[in-house]
Amino acid sequence: METKYQKIKEIVEKELSCSAHAMTHVMRVYNLCLHLAKYCSDIDIDVLKTAALLHDIARVKEFKDGTGNINHAVLGAEMAEKILTKLDYSEEKIAHVKHCIVTHRFRDKVKPQTKEAKILFDADKLDVIGAVGIARSFMMAGQYGQKIHSEIPIKDYLKNNIIGEKNDGRIKELSKHTPNLEFELKFKYIPERLYTQKAMEKAEERLQYMENFFEKLKTELKGEL
Repeated sequence: METKYQKIKEIVEKELSCSAHAMTHVMRVYNLCLHLAKYCSDIDIDVLKTAALLHDIARVKEFKDGTGNINHAVLGAEMAEKILTKLDYSEEKIAHVKHCIVTHRFRDKVKPQTKEAKILFDADKLDVIGAVGIARSFMMAGQYGQKIHSEIPIKDYLKNNIIGEKNDGRIKELSKHTPNLEFELKFKYIPERLYTQKAMEKAEERLQYMENFFEKLKTELKGEL
């Protein structure tokens, strides 16, 4: 890794402590971005690498915020600007990186407009589904004291624990959430929200793996053979 990217990585590592959004997630997204970029033309790899490393830098600040007002994508873009200014990035590059970071969230309404932003969005979403998505979901479940499965009807859950009662609304109490609810509310809709063809193909494969897992989990939790 080039010196400037290593410096950025070290800065991000100091900011992250949440297990599911630790540096391992960041580096998986970084690598996924590079793989997806191979199937696209005219990609600014410098912008893509930089945005991938910085995209979740404000995650811990959002998690620790009790007001629910911090959006880690927005705050992360602001933090990135200060970091990149010190590293002598041009204003144009900084603006491009900030756009990638601001638009990478699944639940936000701001959509990525550049190729680099779309690749980052897709890479970040691929890392929440499939085998690694299952592992991350249960890490989060353990962190917030969640049950491993819930039988509550989605309609009731939306009413009781989701702001706005919509799938993409913010969760009120994370302790009441579960991995299978996250699958029903978010994961299963990921393929239709992606931008690059390669990511769509891989998302379908990973999603099928998750669906099979949660069906099997539901059966085994009932004590069935």
